[in-house]
Amino acid sequence: MNRRRLLAIIKKEFIQIGRDRPSLAIAFIMPVFMILLFGYAVNTDVNNMPMAVLDYDHSPAGDLLVQQFAATGYFTVTARPANYREVQVLLDSGKVKTVLVIPAGYEKTLKRGQKVTVQFLVDGSDPLFARTAFQTAGLLGVVQTQSLLAGAAARSGHPLPAGPAVDVEVRAWYNPGLSSLQFNVPGLIGLIMQNITVMLTAFALVRERERGTLEQLMVTPIRGPELMLGKLVPYVLIAFLDVALSLAVGTLWFHVPIRGSTVLLLSLSLLFLLFALGIGMLISTVTKTQLQAMQWTMLVILPSVLLSGFVFPRASMPPFLQYLGDIIPLTYFLDILRGIMLKGTGLGELWPDVAALAVFGVGVVTMASLKFRKRVE
Repeated sequence: MNRRRLLAIIKKEFIQIGRDRPSLAIAFIMPVFMILLFGYAVNTDVNNMPMAVLDYDHSPAGDLLVQQFAATGYFTVTARPANYREVQVLLDSGKVKTVLVIPAGYEKTLKRGQKVTVQFLVDGSDPLFARTAFQTAGLLGVVQTQSLLAGAAARSGHPLPAGPAVDVEVRAWYNPGLSSLQFNVPGLIGLIMQNITVMLTAFALVRERERGTLEQLMVTPIRGPELMLGKLVPYVLIAFLDVALSLAVGTLWFHVPIRGSTVLLLSLSLLFLLFALGIGMLISTVTKTQLQAMQWTMLVILPSVLLSGFVFPRASMPPFLQYLGDIIPLTYFLDILRGIMLKGTGLGELWPDVAALAVFGVGVVTMASLKFRKRVE
């Protein structure tokens, strides 16, 4: 082996790498970005679950029970509904994950030394949340009972007499069996839709630029908007067929129900595809090679998987990552998918997610269109 020739090849390769500055930057930025992202986002500990309190008693004993739930760190009281109708809206919209219902006469029943039942409703569409809520609520019922019995024993001078007891009746809504499959399949549909659409659009345009066929189209009488629209329509149709196929597999093979409107689900899926196509177009305008397109696509996919609530609960993440997840459109689309499929919610409950998705979609597509048109013309 000739050392001079080997060193020449090594030098040439370093020069080549140095010329591809975008790839070089990503090679150093990606490891730091990924370790920070995974370190903070990959967290299966559940805490700060938003909880509503429906209190019919309005007594110090009821307030103490609420404080005990909040003191665990698992629950954060975020709403005080006045009736079950408001509870239904809160759970359907996903604004709360649990609801504590304190019956009228709660304090008086305890003072009489009788058993009292409080209701604890849990959004079962997220099994990880639900199982933690089930265990914690049951344990708090036992702790409250022991505390009351100990107090009664101290007053009477007899050890653990028959006294008051708190029974926490836990009920899961939407997914009574706490099946992980029903939670995961809608999330997979959203993630697959995004990834396939982004990759198809980004790679197709970059590949055509590498082959020189895009430049050939530019010298024809075809205008920029016509070229852009003509290239995107096939991918819209393909992506929409993928949506239908994914929904069919999810419902027929995995038996995940669609409790809401299928028409609404497909319509909002088309809105999300608009955003994904825009991301693909944007990547294609800022990259020159398929390798760069792949690297940028990974930068889109990874945060979407980790920060959107696809697997890991967003409430357990640091506030900064929660805010970062708020600018990821997949976050809102997963709420839409799981809301329509598992809860049967309609547009009335989903409109904040739909509005956010529409703003992101229009903004990304407009920016990508302007940049693509400038590149074409």
